[in-house]
Amino acid sequence: MDCFPDGTEVLGGAPFNVAWHLRGFGQSPRLVSRVGRDARGERILSAIGHWGLDGSALQTDPIHGTGRVSVSLVDGEPTYEIVSGCAYDFIASPEPGQVPASGILYHGTLALRHAASAAALASLTSRHQGPIVLDVNLRTPWWSPETVLPLVDGAHHVKLNAAELALLSPDVPPGDDRDDLAASMHRFAGRHRLETLVVTRGALGALLWCDGEILSVAPAAAGPVVDTVGAGDGFAAVLLLGLSQQWPWAVSLGRAGDFAAALVSRRGATIDDPSVYARFLNAWGVG
Repeated sequence: MDCFPDGTEVLGGAPFNVAWHLRGFGQSPRLVSRVGRDARGERILSAIGHWGLDGSALQTDPIHGTGRVSVSLVDGEPTYEIVSGCAYDFIASPEPGQVPASGILYHGTLALRHAASAAALASLTSRHQGPIVLDVNLRTPWWSPETVLPLVDGAHHVKLNAAELALLSPDVPPGDDRDDLAASMHRFAGRHRLETLVVTRGALGALLWCDGEILSVAPAAAGPVVDTVGAGDGFAAVLLLGLSQQWPWAVSLGRAGDFAAALVSRRGATIDDPSVYARFLNAWGVG
C-alpha cells in the first residue's frame, strides 16, 4: 500500500500497477507477488478479485505483513520510504507451470533486495522463453551496479529514467542535453545488446532507442498535477500493451506518454474506472 501524508492508503507497487493497467486495457496479466495475512492483504486480494486480475500466482504470507511504502510529496515529486522485511521480500519461486514460460515477462529491480524474492525472480527468468522487459527502479540503499546490470544483460527491453541511466553508465555526461543523452543510449544499448531502450525524462518527454535509431515523444500538454506516483508504471503498461499488440514503437511511445499524463491528474497509481481505459482504447482505434 502507498501511504500518503494525509492518511490516505492506495494500492501500489510497480508490477502491481502495471498489471492493473493492463487488465484495464483488456489484457490478462498474471501477477507474481506476496501479501501478508492481514487487513491490507485482504484489501488487496479483494481489489484484485473485483478488477478481474489473475491472482493465481499471488502468495499469502502467514508471518510477514503486507508491503507498505510511505510516500512524501515535495513540490509535487514523490519520495519513498520502502519498508523492509515485508511479504513481498519473501516471494517463493512459483512451481513449474504456475506461470507461463511464454509471453512477455515484466519485472523491476527491487525484488533483488532480499534473497528469497531474488531467487524467485531468477527462477522465472531462467525458464522464460519470450521477451523480458526490465523496468529499472533504483531506490537507495536497495541496489548496486553489481546486482542490477546482470538484469539488464538478461533483458530484451529496458526502461529507466535519465538519472538511472547516469547511475548505471559511467560515460553519461550530466545535464539534459538531448544529443548527449542519445549518444549515451546508443552506447548503453550496444554494450548490453538490447532490442530497445526507453529513457523517460519527466517534463521533457521520453526517448526510445531501437535498431540504432532514436525516437522521441514530447511531453503531453500541461494539465493539473495531483501527484506523479505511478506515472512511470502507466507509461510502462502501455509500452507492454504495444509490444503485445505489435504496435510500431513510435505509436507505443506516444500513447504511453498520453496515458501517463492522464495519471498525474489523479491521486495514486491506479484507476478503478473501466470507462477511462475504454476511452483511451477508443481514441487509439483499438477498442
